[in-house]
Amino acid sequence: MNMYVRNIRKSILDMMYRSKSSHIGSCFSIVEILYTLYFKVLNIQGSTYKLEAKDKFILSKAHGSAALYATLAERGFFSKERLREYYVDGGSLPGHLDMLSVPGVEVSAGSLGHGLSIGTGIAIAKKQECKSEHVYVLLGDGECNEGSVWEAAMLAAHLQLTNLTAIVDYNKFQGFGKTNEVINQRNLNERWLAFGWEVIEVDGHNIEKLEEALKAVQKGPKVLIAHTIKGKGVSFMENKLEWHYKSPNDQEYLLALKEMEDML
Repeated sequence: MNMYVRNIRKSILDMMYRSKSSHIGSCFSIVEILYTLYFKVLNIQGSTYKLEAKDKFILSKAHGSAALYATLAERGFFSKERLREYYVDGGSLPGHLDMLSVPGVEVSAGSLGHGLSIGTGIAIAKKQECKSEHVYVLLGDGECNEGSVWEAAMLAAHLQLTNLTAIVDYNKFQGFGKTNEVINQRNLNERWLAFGWEVIEVDGHNIEKLEEALKAVQKGPKVLIAHTIKGKGVSFMENKLEWHYKSPNDQEYLLALKEMEDML
């Protein structure tokens, strides 16, 4: 396991255990995606992020906030000690994203279905200002049930936004069941193609393939259908619906920690 990826997962585990909060499975499924973006792809400048011309990243599935906070801390945006303030009384890191909380959080989010619309607006503005920065939006597969996602998708394709990339965390689960049993999305690839997007299907845990797909030249808006595993990295959490809301107890924390240490 990549050292940074392992550190990010361990930080998420610590945050969830300490705060007794939800969404550890949703966080673990996007770790490699966030690592690839922040360490391989995004034009950013670490702790000077707010001062530099830069690419924009929006975590639309903002219940995965712990994964973003952990990645930002690993990348040097703020001290890892700050992660102890996640979702606890008197803490400064909310369970859903607040753009005023720490450097690197571009958009306050939590109500699903808004991120792609915001990203589309930012991409339009950058085009009008003749700026070269790129906009990336990470969506959940369950979030693709939202009609507002497809309204934004239509507009982005119509305007041929070559500076906009969406990534769908296709882990096949959402809050109350398997995604394709709640609303069938087995043809997710064809849906995005029908809306005029370039589509790349990729293993969402393969950093090399993710980097290649993210850096591929595009003639319009592009979406990566990233096939992932909910709870990735901890054997007893993988592909288990309950880890959408469950937090690890003492025994589960120690078991998960040992698995991570053994894989380094």
